[in-house]
Amino acid sequence: MVTKKTLALIVDSQEPEIYKIRVAADFIKKGGLVAFPTETVYGLGADALNPNAISTLFTAKKRPFDNPPIVHVGDLEYVHKLAKEVPPKTIKLMKTFWPGPLTLIFNRSKIVPDITVSGLDTIAIRMPKHEVALALLRESKRPISAPSANLAGKPSPTTAKHVLDDLEGRIDAILDGGHTNIGVESTVLDMTVDPPQILRPGGTTYETLLTVLDTVELHPVAVAEKELLVEKARSPGVKHRHYAPDADVIVVEGKLAAIVSKVKKLAEFYMQRGSKVGILATDETTVGYRADVVKSLGSRGDLAVIAKNLFGLLRELDLEGVDVIVAEGVPNEGLGLAVMNRLRKASGYNIVKASGC
Repeated sequence: MVTKKTLALIVDSQEPEIYKIRVAADFIKKGGLVAFPTETVYGLGADALNPNAISTLFTAKKRPFDNPPIVHVGDLEYVHKLAKEVPPKTIKLMKTFWPGPLTLIFNRSKIVPDITVSGLDTIAIRMPKHEVALALLRESKRPISAPSANLAGKPSPTTAKHVLDDLEGRIDAILDGGHTNIGVESTVLDMTVDPPQILRPGGTTYETLLTVLDTVELHPVAVAEKELLVEKARSPGVKHRHYAPDADVIVVEGKLAAIVSKVKKLAEFYMQRGSKVGILATDETTVGYRADVVKSLGSRGDLAVIAKNLFGLLRELDLEGVDVIVAEGVPNEGLGLAVMNRLRKASGYNIVKASGC
């Protein structure tokens, strides 16, 4: 891919400077690529209705063409243009959760290019809850396809530095709005099936969705403990390897005391073999570990902090040059469901069940 100069624009996350937003919006209008912050992670944006721009987007990320990106909108009117129909149940969800970290899957309309949805009959749409993202969407007057702004398969970016580490010279511009707030991607909810089905757990929790919907199902791939065969991906994050650092990752799951015991044994085993070992721990457990690098995700009592720190710490451990990362599992509830989904995928489903204690 031809290297280009990536323009970095630092913007106020609450009141983004309009002249900087206009520069970025001009790139979008001309078929260019712009990275921008959302409340979840940084996205890499291209005009969703411009097939050439979407092709460039896939190429810049080295993203497989059968992995459809989410389309972001700044106004509800675009949903009615992009979707074949907008059922009442879906309207209720949009009114309740948008802007916010919830992606809804609709049957797509004829104006949507095939490449934008990887040839599917459905389209994934969300409205981000971030002033920079909304300003870019509204100034460009385009729906914007925006997968995470990283090279395919790598941990998603939660800072502008993460984006530039992966994509500098491959994209036109980045709007640097600081660290993202949630740290894991949006929840993807398929509204073309009954009952609605979570394809990817994320920033809007399963429990929260049940306050609005009578029934919500978790697709097997959302809670999988091993790789499942997916022929057609209706959502990002369900096919291919995702969120993975360069180091090998092992996820240890079970009751806390058993997890700690197993993490210690695994760390000792790999260090004796000559591997540089990193442990991804929590505030409650870091003191008891011995390894080359030990980092805490945060308190086990605050899953929001753990979610916010996850991808950044996976990248930090790579920078430390570790060969193996042994990661503690966290409770599979609330945002913990999204954290465990990402950790399991990052490990390639290399999961160790800790028993006893």
